[in-house]
Amino acid sequence: MFLGEYLHTFDSKNRISLPSKFRKGLGRVVVVTRGLDHCLYIYARKEWEKEAESYVVGASGNAAQRGLARLFLAGSSEVEVDRTGRVLIPENLKSFASIKEKAVITGVADRVEIWEENAWKKYTAEIEKEAETFAEKVGDAR
Repeated sequence: MFLGEYLHTFDSKNRISLPSKFRKGLGRVVVVTRGLDHCLYIYARKEWEKEAESYVVGASGNAAQRGLARLFLAGSSEVEVDRTGRVLIPENLKSFASIKEKAVITGVADRVEIWEENAWKKYTAEIEKEAETFAEKVGDAR
């Protein structure tokens, strides 16, 4: 399980170092894809295969299913983690998340997310304000 948040900086070749606590769980080959809320998702290869299956089923379904399948599947890229723990993030994905130099890398259970630093600060500030309301809604859904 991936937990925590870490501030890291991209190098001049679009590589970013993954937190050492995440590396073992991710393995040597990971999948990077567009995420919701304009962040990037990183999955271990095996975890991605499970995630991708859920989109494959809906890839020829209704417009919403097709759209999500295209967002996540067509937007994905398989990348290797180098021996120092860095991954090369394709320019189109870095651009999607509006990342320039600094990024926050977060652990969210079965995946890792990469956020543009200020977008993460804004997002978490909004969530913190609404936490009680969200907790009530989530509680109602259970």
